[in-house]
Amino acid sequence: MRHWTLPDTHNIRDLGGYNRQAGGTTQWRRILRGEALHPLTSDSLATLVADDLSLVIDLRGPHETAVTIHPFIGHETVSYRNIVLFDALAPIAMVRQPFDMVERYCSALDHCGAQFATVFRAIGQARPGMVLFHCTAGKDRTGVVAAMLLATAGVSHADIVADYALTASAEGLIAQLRARSLAAGIDAGHVDRMLASDAVPMEAFLAFLDAAHGGIAAYLQRIGLTPAEIEALTDRLCA
Repeated sequence: MRHWTLPDTHNIRDLGGYNRQAGGTTQWRRILRGEALHPLTSDSLATLVADDLSLVIDLRGPHETAVTIHPFIGHETVSYRNIVLFDALAPIAMVRQPFDMVERYCSALDHCGAQFATVFRAIGQARPGMVLFHCTAGKDRTGVVAAMLLATAGVSHADIVADYALTASAEGLIAQLRARSLAAGIDAGHVDRMLASDAVPMEAFLAFLDAAHGGIAAYLQRIGLTPAEIEALTDRLCA
C-alpha cells in the first residue's frame, strides 16, 4: 500500500516496495513520508499508533509549527522531533518571491548538511516501528529527504523520480493549497509552479547530488555520518 488511505490526509506514502540495485526491495511499513498532520482525527491517529508508529519528524519551520499544535507532541508512545530542514523550501517562502525550484533543491544539498545529518541520525536511531517524516505538503522538504533515503537504499533514479512525482496524484491536497494561495492574492502561475511535482526538479537534484557531491554515499560521509550510522539508516528501510 503506497498511499495510506486515512480519510483526513492526502499524501502519506510508504517508501517500501522499491527494487534495490543490490537485490531485493525496500521494506514496507518502515518509513512513511507525508504532509502536515494537524488535520488527523483521533481515529487516524489511533490507526498510525496501532500500526506501530514510533517516531514523527516534523521538517517545518517555526512560522508553520506555531499555527497549529502538532498531534504527536507529548504523545505517550510516539516520539516527536521538530528538525527544521530548509525554510527556503517552505511554501510561505516560495509564494513571496519568484524562485527556481531546481536551484532551491540543489541549494539544500549545499547548505543543509547538518540538518540532513540530524534527520538521518534520528531515523537510523529510532526505536523499532515506523518512522514518519513530513513537511506541509509532503513534496519539497519531504521529497528531498525521501529521495536521499531511497538513494541510500540503492533505488534507481527513475524510481526515485517516480516516487517524487506521485504527489501530483494528491489532488485534494493540491487543490486546498492552491485555493488558499489564490485567496491570499498570489499569482496563479506562481502558485502552479510552487505546487508542481513534475520530474524535472528531482532529476536535476539527483544529477547535482552525483556531479557536485560524488553521490549519496560520499555526501553522507561528508556531512558526518559514520559507516555504522549509514548502515543503520540503510537497515531501517531495507533489513
